[in-house]
Amino acid sequence: MKARVILLLCVTVMSGALWMGATVPDLGYPLPPDPLPLQVPAGWPKPLPQVFAKNKPTEQGFQLGKKLFYDQRLSKNGQVSCANCHQQFAAFATFDHDLSHGLNDVLGKRNAPALMNLAWMPNLHWDGGINHLEVQPLHPLTAPDEMGESLDSIILKIKSDTSYTKMFRAAFGDAQINTQRMLRALTQFTGHLVSANSKYDKVQRGEASFTEYEKRGYELYKANCAACHPEPLFTDNSFRNNGLSLNRFHDIGRQAITGKPSDSLAFKVPTLRNVQMSYPYMHDGRFYSLYHVIDHYRSGIDTTQPTLDPQLKNRIQMTTKQRNELVYFLYTLTDSSFIKNPRFSPGNAVLVPGPDMHKAGMK
Repeated sequence: MKARVILLLCVTVMSGALWMGATVPDLGYPLPPDPLPLQVPAGWPKPLPQVFAKNKPTEQGFQLGKKLFYDQRLSKNGQVSCANCHQQFAAFATFDHDLSHGLNDVLGKRNAPALMNLAWMPNLHWDGGINHLEVQPLHPLTAPDEMGESLDSIILKIKSDTSYTKMFRAAFGDAQINTQRMLRALTQFTGHLVSANSKYDKVQRGEASFTEYEKRGYELYKANCAACHPEPLFTDNSFRNNGLSLNRFHDIGRQAITGKPSDSLAFKVPTLRNVQMSYPYMHDGRFYSLYHVIDHYRSGIDTTQPTLDPQLKNRIQMTTKQRNELVYFLYTLTDSSFIKNPRFSPGNAVLVPGPDMHKAGMK
């Protein structure tokens, strides 16, 4: 009898062990990552399906992309990261610099654009030379006037850091580190830089009200700016010649990509969101205030240029008082929660446990 009881206990323990092994993850293996779907603000169009079509975002992928975005070791001299030219407090643009500063403080030829709502942008860069967010980092990582490193060297540096090994494993299921996975992680981070909580947005949601100055500025915006900067993204993602003179770099804009004379001096229409924080303005940072920008449209447009956008042939008729009211409205597009969000801030990106680990009661 005693022997039969012992045998029964052994069978019970073995069965329990097999059951536990089937439901409690082996800590030597990665756990399933936590899905991180892109939250689309109410009233916005759907983001571009191709951005995440082959790269489903997860919390672990986002955290890995964040670590890569702020890591200066990805540059040739170990002193330049993506965040050097895309600073969060400047809406991920470059604060107070007309041109980007790269490796060994070498000046680039264009102003670093603000990074936000990228999942809605079919073309990237001032000339639209990149048509997918996933390959966008390739140029800044390798360009001699930006981060100046080779992809092979970057991968070697990443592989030498054991924290990266753990994070790649958590994000992608195994510890393999390669260029594609690096780019996909960066895309998961930058693709989630969504700005949609400015005073303007709160007004649209019925949570705030414009002042009289802002209200008049809003009407001026709709009458004079909305054709190229439509709500809610405040850009139509087109390329237009807005009558700027050719700069000292002889930058012809989109024509350098398409080869079409009709694209001469055409540059991407930037978003007006967070425009208060993303100065200086235009592709070469030639204007340091919104007042100067509006004055360009009032009186500075070169109307003799053959490729000038037809909507600007008569310039924009606006009094100085109206100009100031328009600026009041543009300031309502500043999203303080975006530029101060700790989720997007530098610091140690953490290895977030997957859902199975939470179910097992482990932290």
